[in-house]
Amino acid sequence: MKRWGRSLQIAFTFIGTVVGAGFATGREVMQFFTRFGHWGGLMIAASTILFVWLGAKMMLLAADLKMRSYEDLNKHLFGDRMGTWVSHLMLIVLLGVNAVMLAGAGSIFSEHLSLSYQTGLLFTMFVCFLLLRKGMNAILTVNTIVVPVMIAFTAVLVVHTLQAPGSDRWLSLETDQSPWAAWMSPFLYAAFNLSMAQAVLVPLGASVADPVVLRRGAWLGGLGIGAMLLAGHVTLSSRMPGVQQFDIPMGGIAREVGPWVHYIYVFLIFMEIFTTLVADIYGLTLQLQERLNVTKAWLTFGVLMFCFAAGQFGFGPLLSTLYPLFGMLSLGWMLLIGRDRKLRPRSPS
Repeated sequence: MKRWGRSLQIAFTFIGTVVGAGFATGREVMQFFTRFGHWGGLMIAASTILFVWLGAKMMLLAADLKMRSYEDLNKHLFGDRMGTWVSHLMLIVLLGVNAVMLAGAGSIFSEHLSLSYQTGLLFTMFVCFLLLRKGMNAILTVNTIVVPVMIAFTAVLVVHTLQAPGSDRWLSLETDQSPWAAWMSPFLYAAFNLSMAQAVLVPLGASVADPVVLRRGAWLGGLGIGAMLLAGHVTLSSRMPGVQQFDIPMGGIAREVGPWVHYIYVFLIFMEIFTTLVADIYGLTLQLQERLNVTKAWLTFGVLMFCFAAGQFGFGPLLSTLYPLFGMLSLGWMLLIGRDRKLRPRSPS
């Protein structure tokens, strides 16, 4: 039972790292799946297979080769010289993404809680710093709490959708998007999210080291991600095409259910941003420790201060510049890890 509990912790961390704020807003699900109509369900199935397969492979490689950070994985995939350059690029992109996450937390405080933007940034930074001093166990614990809440919230929206007209539209929804764009979408989605998640999944795999626990956690986590994507897709499809006009599509749907669901939604958005931020900063500090002779606490403080400074400029320019660049790199990364023959994950036992 203890190994099953550990596997669930890994699964929840996997889900919490991948299914971030983009899922709760509905924007990622809309962009990568729902706008492709009835193809969306098959595309989600393809993404789920990639998450299970490559999530397991990443953690098992980290355990087998005793990798300390994602740079060790990149050197294994790309070679020492190119792997170092890839890790440098990832370091810059992850810093930018974390700045975006922190800015998002500040926006929640200013737009939904009637508090200042700066208060949101400082509060989030403070709690992050306290949690990160606890290391990997803190990340596992916070995801064990937050992810079940995410699942429960998603279930409420799905039940509400299934009771309303149009609940089966995800099976018949038409689209004017090209088939080529549709079938590239699950690969782009999985590649981007898995390459981002390696900042926490690599050290997680190395710290747990038990192949059975890791394999089972990857299967449970990957299938959980697929189930949540499908739930979001079904919910959004029933409101197409009108729901496309909203910046936060799931927010409008949550308001239909009632004000208490809206408050849960706001809390959920914040916690998803928070869990992703904590996990990514943990991975970044491990990476920086290999380059700098500085304690982990000071590195964490430095990364948070950088994110605070960058967060003052807003997230629009960061998103438009960094995400497309990292998306292209992620496809090459996914191809290399898929072709790697160091090990072949089996079904969980």
